[in-house]
Amino acid sequence: MEKVTLFYLERPDIKIEMDMYFTAKEQLYFDGCDSGKAVAECWGDSDYEYTYTIEPAEVTKLYNLFALKQGDKTGLLQALQTRFSVGHAYSLFGEFMAKHNIQFEGFTWA
Repeated sequence: MEKVTLFYLERPDIKIEMDMYFTAKEQLYFDGCDSGKAVAECWGDSDYEYTYTIEPAEVTKLYNLFALKQGDKTGLLQALQTRFSVGHAYSLFGEFMAKHNIQFEGFTWA
């Protein structure tokens, strides 16, 4: 499975990991997790997980937005990594999808 890391940070008080990849069902998946003492102080639990799932029919819109050939998963992952490699990638990508009428399912858990 090809995967790109959008953001990674590790300090004594927090670890943040955000990755994107395609699932076996051809869904585009954003997988994020914050963990550590700083997270526990904010959320009351040491882990905060957040995801987006974008179905294949909606992923086609992303290929068009980034002027990529349909099905160029590597190109799309690289384009998304270039555009969303920041600490607030989850909210930024969500805003981007909403702006461009891309339907997605979001999930958070603390």
